[in-house]
Amino acid sequence: MDPHDDPRAVRAWRWLHWALLAFSVLAIPAFYVQLTVGPSFFRDLGRILYSCMFAGFAASLAWATHLSRRPARFLLRNRYDVGILLGSAASVAWGTSPWSSLEWVLRISFMAFVALRIVLSLRDFFSPNRLLLLFLAGAALLASAGAGFYWLEPRVHTYAEGVWLAFESSATVGYGDIAPTTPASRIFAAFVVLLGYGMLSLVFASIAAIFVGQEERVLRREMHRDIKHLHKEIVALRESVQALCETRDRDSASQRVHLDSDDDRLVETRLPDAPSSD
Repeated sequence: MDPHDDPRAVRAWRWLHWALLAFSVLAIPAFYVQLTVGPSFFRDLGRILYSCMFAGFAASLAWATHLSRRPARFLLRNRYDVGILLGSAASVAWGTSPWSSLEWVLRISFMAFVALRIVLSLRDFFSPNRLLLLFLAGAALLASAGAGFYWLEPRVHTYAEGVWLAFESSATVGYGDIAPTTPASRIFAAFVVLLGYGMLSLVFASIAAIFVGQEERVLRREMHRDIKHLHKEIVALRESVQALCETRDRDSASQRVHLDSDDDRLVETRLPDAPSSD
């Protein structure tokens, strides 16, 4: 939302932004629920989740567009959300399991689009300086990925094995003792690897930022000390220049007084005597 837009739209978007993030997360269980081999209940549940996602995006974008002074510009700035809105509508109306090759490509592309939207939404929230928050988010991601592998991979018999497979995938270790075998678990592993790359990068960047920040604080204190010393020297130099200017002005004034007095005496000596009245 443009900060110079209608104030009501700006205030509403602060809350709608997080609502859209919550609706985006619905795409993850909807995608994997429809991949589950089983009764038609799972496919219907996936359609319900996609329908909730579509309704949430449609209502949020419609309300923000109604409040905005420049609705066309607002929709252009939020083209990711418009694309997710169309993708969720297509996911509700199109295709039944097993998916065709084209539908596989489209659904995986849509999930990648949703993942990109989630990352962009959390970009400012997960700053490199929030190390504890990053560790907590990584632990939650690892626990969720373990549950996902326990649900999707038939070779994983316990939740602990699911967490171990999630750790191997996110850290890209690949010991080979457990590997994804079904299409659903392999796609899930691909997303876990990408999220693991991003999370590990943020953690290491945060640790590096801590050490760099300490050096920057020391350098900043030294710069402040040098700036204060330089400021004092500039003030002293300005006072010296001002004193020299005042001395010069006094000398010039005294010289002008002497010159004026000398000119007066010279004029008096050169003036002729006044003629007598006779």
